[in-house]
Amino acid sequence: MTIKIKATNITLTEPLKAYIEEKIGGLERFLSRFDNSSIIADIDVGRSTNHHRQGDVFYADATIDIPGTVVRGREESEDVRAAIDALKDVLQESVKRYIGQLNDRDR
Repeated sequence: MTIKIKATNITLTEPLKAYIEEKIGGLERFLSRFDNSSIIADIDVGRSTNHHRQGDVFYADATIDIPGTVVRGREESEDVRAAIDALKDVLQESVKRYIGQLNDRDR
């Protein structure tokens, strides 16, 4: 899986980049039936506003191109890492649903 990371209104540090790659890269185990080079994940993390200091100001947005479909998700939270964790859960459910549809179709 190729992971492209973009940061908006925050600095993308190496630990944050490694955290994103670890969490989103964990979805590869569900996508083992596909060629790894054919899966592209575009991840965007950042602050939704510059002037708010409280509330859901951080977001994580993802688009994963899987052969045959596109899986999207967006989560907001008070912490960028919490938004990434929530996004991983949303993407995991969407990928599982798609794989289940493929398995039903193959039967």
